[in-house]
Amino acid sequence: MTTPPNLSHGRPYLAIPGPSVIPDPVLQAMHRAAPNIYDGELVDMMPGLTADLKRVARTQHHVAMYTGNGHAAWEAALANVIRPGDKVLVPATGRFGVGWGEMAKGIGAEVDLLDFGLHSPMDMDRISEVLKADKAHEIKAVLGVHVDTSTSIRNDIPALRAVIDAADHPALLMADCIASLGCDLFEMDDWGVDVMVTGCQKGLMVPPGMSFVFFNDKADAARASMPRVSWYWDWSPRAHAEEFFQYHGGTAPTHHLYGLRTALDMIHAEGIEAVWARHAVLARAIWAACEAWSEAGSFAMNVTDRAYRSNAVTSLRLEAPKATALRNWVEGQLGLTLGIGLGMAPPKDPAWHGFFRLGHMGHVNGQMIMGLLGGIEAGMRSLNIEHGPGALDAASAVIAEN
Repeated sequence: MTTPPNLSHGRPYLAIPGPSVIPDPVLQAMHRAAPNIYDGELVDMMPGLTADLKRVARTQHHVAMYTGNGHAAWEAALANVIRPGDKVLVPATGRFGVGWGEMAKGIGAEVDLLDFGLHSPMDMDRISEVLKADKAHEIKAVLGVHVDTSTSIRNDIPALRAVIDAADHPALLMADCIASLGCDLFEMDDWGVDVMVTGCQKGLMVPPGMSFVFFNDKADAARASMPRVSWYWDWSPRAHAEEFFQYHGGTAPTHHLYGLRTALDMIHAEGIEAVWARHAVLARAIWAACEAWSEAGSFAMNVTDRAYRSNAVTSLRLEAPKATALRNWVEGQLGLTLGIGLGMAPPKDPAWHGFFRLGHMGHVNGQMIMGLLGGIEAGMRSLNIEHGPGALDAASAVIAEN
């Protein structure tokens, strides 16, 4: 009897919500001998690198770089403006909102958590009530996640700014854009964001290892009033470096800097508005397919309202354990890796096997997304998972219209 061929041989496709697909030019830029960190091109390129990072964030203010992941940026941002005993308000719409609050608690802050669950965006009326009730202005910062990678909920950051202003509250608005920067529309200065954190491994298309804290003058004034900030987390020397080592708090992440330089060149060659538009079209193609699949069986999108869906990540449900079975099949048979259902259920809970996520961030195009969707449909057919018809037709129609 002939063994059926395995179709996973060839270039794999990592369709998880970060790390994202790394462009070949970025990998090639990083594939070099260790450079001189005291003089030469690496040192010379830093002013342009910081300027181009700020162009992506849409800010005229400051950026500090850290050798670490998004959690490092969380702590760095908090360490510069939050004292032990300070109160922060955390309106959470998934695991990463809750996690940032846990980190704030870990550095000694008092955390007021407004947990809006796993399926709905922030309720601005509830946030407004809390801020208006804080007559003594004990709340020093509001920690808002723009896109929560676990739930794929995209929150309205301008609306969050508006409720802070309407309450005449001085709290800093701090935004987590780890999943969204370079994918979903984000305007730091125009939206009135005081502090923003992100990482290099999603929309910025660089392997994990660097993170960034952007901050404005209001946040910098809050930093200046702090009784102390640890030498390593202090954003001041990093954002206002006079010597190369100050950008990085020591030895630079040399090869990441070369990769980042190339990634930024690619983003600005396309144009950030065009990057946002590309992500929006590809996201709509994915939504069209998923909505078609949802017409039968247990397949469902975590976020029902398109207005609150991210253009970078989509969180999905299937009756457990079908989600895990589907992930295993497409990876083993097609070389296509889908994201786990992070934060939707405890890993040891059988329900954990009923969730998965699609990453569509950074270096993705139309044929990749159609291949992703075709792979999922093939997996559901092979595993006899009930689903509605017409998904690929619906997705291709979205792409054809654009």
